[in-house]
Amino acid sequence: MPKISALLHTMNDVKRIGRALDSLRSCDEVLVIDHGSTDGTQKAAEEHGAAVKAAIPGVDRGAYVLDLKNDWVFCLCANEALSEELEASLHEWKQHDPKSDAGIAVGVREECDGGWKACTSELRLVNRTRLNWTGDLPPNTDGPPGVAGDLIRFQNPIILPTQGLAERPQGTPASMYP
Repeated sequence: MPKISALLHTMNDVKRIGRALDSLRSCDEVLVIDHGSTDGTQKAAEEHGAAVKAAIPGVDRGAYVLDLKNDWVFCLCANEALSEELEASLHEWKQHDPKSDAGIAVGVREECDGGWKACTSELRLVNRTRLNWTGDLPPNTDGPPGVAGDLIRFQNPIILPTQGLAERPQGTPASMYP
């Protein structure tokens, strides 16, 4: 049964990081690489159960996969979160042997102008022994198998304290908001 490590790169994302980390319940390890935040991002990440490592200047961002315990890596940006369906799909995926898969693409929904639009799927769950990359995210490749659910990309860091759940963006699960 494969285990999944999550990898996030941050820089002054204290208003975003909690929602992202709270959606990673299907991951067995979470590592945040912080690139010099001064707003409390590191502390917030630790409070949400993530391990935090300071970025080393000059090191390619993709190289931090070597600091992870597991071969399967889910890459996430601080302004993103896994939908409940995607979380469930990853739990189910972990019950089988992925064998020769190099990576798994996931659907992406992006917040825009008060609504949501479907974007092209992106390669986000990657076997680090089969694919290397240098940036924050692995390169998209043709034809990886997919899983159900979406990665949700938010425009705004957090819900405003004066808003209630009834005022969250239409189509967004309540679990995406604190």
